[in-house]
Amino acid sequence: MERLTARDPTALESLYDRYSRMVYSLALRIAGQPAVAEEIVQDVFLKLWHSADRYQAERGPLGPWLCTLARNRALDHLRLKREKQRRREDSLEDDAVGFVATSPNPETLAQQSQSAVRVRASLSELPAAQQRAIELAYFEGMTHSEIAAALAEPLGTVKSWIRSGLLRMRETLVKQE
Repeated sequence: MERLTARDPTALESLYDRYSRMVYSLALRIAGQPAVAEEIVQDVFLKLWHSADRYQAERGPLGPWLCTLARNRALDHLRLKREKQRRREDSLEDDAVGFVATSPNPETLAQQSQSAVRVRASLSELPAAQQRAIELAYFEGMTHSEIAAALAEPLGTVKSWIRSGLLRMRETLVKQE
């Protein structure tokens, strides 16, 4: 450990050769996955390299200290895994609740379909210029200025067509109710 504290890489190699199997076995037993156990071994020996001065020989041998590091790291991994799983399940539950809550029922769908038919019929009763202006505004998402440019008509005329067309449509739809 003195050589390791002095940053001697060969000291880390010899400690790795001596203790890595023991650390790996413990990590594998707790984590249950070889890849995770290998990662834990790397983490333990990296921590040993960076904090060799934290080891206190009077508190016990190096082997059990490394096993404690491995055990803690493996348990942290399991806790993190459980937390991710819990969050994933919570997220799926929230998505399912949101889906159920926002999914329209058949009655609502039928009403929307009937309303759409009535709006289309009302729109078809308008003069062609008004129909086109309203379609460009509400179905194409164009601004009044863009519609005026597209139809080569004055802006005021386009605004009048849209306003008067919508008023006529409202009258027609109110009568149908």
